[in-house]
Amino acid sequence: MKNKLLIIGASGHGKVVADIALKMNKWQSVVFLDDDESIKKQMGLEVIGSSNDVTKYINEYEIFVGIGNNATRQKIHEELEKSGANIPVLIHPNTVLGGQIELGSGTVIMAGAVINCCTKIGKGCIVNTASTIDHDNYIENYVHISPGAHLAGTVHVGQGSWLGIGSAISNNVNITNGCIVGAGSVVVKDITEPGVYIGAPVRRI
Repeated sequence: MKNKLLIIGASGHGKVVADIALKMNKWQSVVFLDDDESIKKQMGLEVIGSSNDVTKYINEYEIFVGIGNNATRQKIHEELEKSGANIPVLIHPNTVLGGQIELGSGTVIMAGAVINCCTKIGKGCIVNTASTIDHDNYIENYVHISPGAHLAGTVHVGQGSWLGIGSAISNNVNITNGCIVGAGSVVVKDITEPGVYIGAPVRRI
């Protein structure tokens, strides 16, 4: 493990990621890269360059992608993997984790989240504030589970999907890749086609 952390992205999501990293008290220093040249510091932490500079720092820093957009996060994460970067998992101290949980590299678990036993979460996922994931879930890579979303037992969420704030997913439901489930929506049966889904129960729009 390297004792320094570099976060790509110094905007809203990146700031929350940095706050979690500081609370973990695992790295001697935390810094950002960001493509907005007007940002020199964020949360008192230095912005030391743009995302194009990342290869300079691979040997010195662990590197985390602090970007909320699923597709952009996936692209950068996969480039980092090819470059041999060390990509950590970030877990806020105020989370509840059950036994036999698997978390992929580059995943962040935010404050107040609950993940129950025997759940597998892939690479580059966001498990956002106060969301809950019950037993035996399988969350594929680069999924964003928004604040206050609730997943019952044995839910499967496909790669790159985004579950909106306050959404609810019934037990034994499968959601395919590349779906957006709107804020406050309720999913009670499988979603088999990519698309945008809203309502209670959800309908495709």
